[in-house]
Amino acid sequence: MDEAMLAFLDKNRSAAMTTLRAHGTPHSARVGVVVVDGKIWSSATQQRLRTKHLRRDPRSTLFVFDATFRWLTLECRVNILEGPDVPRHSLRLFQVMQRDLSPAPPAGTIPWFGVNRTVDEFLQIMVEDHRLIYEFEVERAYGMYGDAP
Repeated sequence: MDEAMLAFLDKNRSAAMTTLRAHGTPHSARVGVVVVDGKIWSSATQQRLRTKHLRRDPRSTLFVFDATFRWLTLECRVNILEGPDVPRHSLRLFQVMQRDLSPAPPAGTIPWFGVNRTVDEFLQIMVEDHRLIYEFEVERAYGMYGDAP
């Protein structure tokens, strides 16, 4: 990804994620995406239909958009991050995703569905929710996402 793509992703976290059903038709869902340490991540759970699709076929397309008709399409392979490190990875993901919140949450907390949670509470929620992370490996990118008209 080039600098313009990274800049667009830094400002725009709303996306449609498309996976493939077993018979080949697309399944789309709205997701949030964020770049963490140079990788595109999105949070999910083990029970999501799109997780089932990705376990069978790791291909996915992200359509990231803003409110001014700028957009970026990313054709990807998705790695599913699971295991004991996922709660901490999820904490990092949500800290990056929510870094521009105004007003900022109190120090040592992270917002979760409108409630400021302590870090320990948040980590426990990630375990109870069976959270995992989708890590997108971009194979092709295109769109109208730069500053030029």
